Amino acid sequence: MSGGKLKLGALEDDTPVKVTMDLPASIHRDLLAYAQMLASQTGGKPAEPAKLAPRMLERFMATDRVFVRGRRGRGA
Repeated sequence: MSGGKLKLGALEDDTPVKVTMDLPASIHRDLLAYAQMLASQTGGKPAEPAKLAPRMLERFMATDRVFVRGRRGRGA
């Protein structure tokens, strides 16, 4: 594995809300590869893609400046 840290850290347990979606096979493969890399960095076991995707979405939205500004602007 090349150096550098992934954007996600160790996964925390959280009570999920059930959402069903279809992913292209290429995204599923990438999620599996990401889980392997994350596990090697954190010393844990690879997470299921369904556990990674919500954290990735959360991180994406938290770092999207336009979205963050928009939420602040509407008082959310």
